[in-house]
Amino acid sequence: MILISHRGNVKGPRPGLENNPDYITKAVEMGFQVEIDVWRVEDTLYLGHDAPEYKIRESFLMNDNFWCHAKNLEALSWLLANGPKCFWHENDDFTLTSTNRIWTYPNKQVEQDSIIVCKNYEDTVKSSKLQIFGICSDFVGDLR
Repeated sequence: MILISHRGNVKGPRPGLENNPDYITKAVEMGFQVEIDVWRVEDTLYLGHDAPEYKIRESFLMNDNFWCHAKNLEALSWLLANGPKCFWHENDDFTLTSTNRIWTYPNKQVEQDSIIVCKNYEDTVKSSKLQIFGICSDFVGDLR
């Protein structure tokens, strides 16, 4: 089972640091994959949850440890054309990633190819016992 840090978090939410390129890089250096929020505005790429916040180079996204959550259509189009692992969703129960994994909203049914998003510590621990492909959580550091 792969462990995916949610926006760079490994030991709980840190809203002021989430999606910061340095914070994300630290999670990767700790051995985690990372879900990041990607925007594309006027041919420029950014990271940020609710809005484009951190301007990044295209090369930054060329990391196999990233799961890029496209936050707008322009980002999704660019990601699909350029190869990073990606997906788009809002409140869908499930969405298919560019690698044919099933990105699963919290507390929904899962299959062996599912990556489930866990909103809290308890759900993270409970989901770690499932036969699934991966977990995306703010608490992946507690599973090691």
